[in-house]
Amino acid sequence: MQMSFYFSDTVVLLFDFWSVHSPAGMALSVLVILLLSMLYEAVKMGKAMLLRWALLALPRSLSRESVVEPEEGGTGTVQGSWFWYHVGQTLFHVVQVVLGYMVMLAVMSYNAWIFLGAIAGSALGYFMVYPLLGRG
Repeated sequence: MQMSFYFSDTVVLLFDFWSVHSPAGMALSVLVILLLSMLYEAVKMGKAMLLRWALLALPRSLSRESVVEPEEGGTGTVQGSWFWYHVGQTLFHVVQVVLGYMVMLAVMSYNAWIFLGAIAGSALGYFMVYPLLGRG
């Protein structure tokens, strides 16, 4: 097994069936890793936006009564809505961890093309998604 970065058009990524043996296959694999890295950045930013919405949903004063009792005109408690924000953040976190490990394991193939695809995808994903954080 190669333990230093190398440029080649042959590599096995993540699973035995993802075996690359041609320049076209390598280009497609780099594109897939690039898209996975972009998706990782989007999920990371989505988790941050969900946290912002959850914090904005909390009342300004966190007295016991305002958290447990329903708001006037509201259908549920703040504690109930906070729970669903937390569930959403947990799901985002699980997806983020899975994507992060997949990209990390692909980079650990030590193929320089795959590494460059992961770096380019992360940079491109951050560049495209970061402006959305200000709109939240």
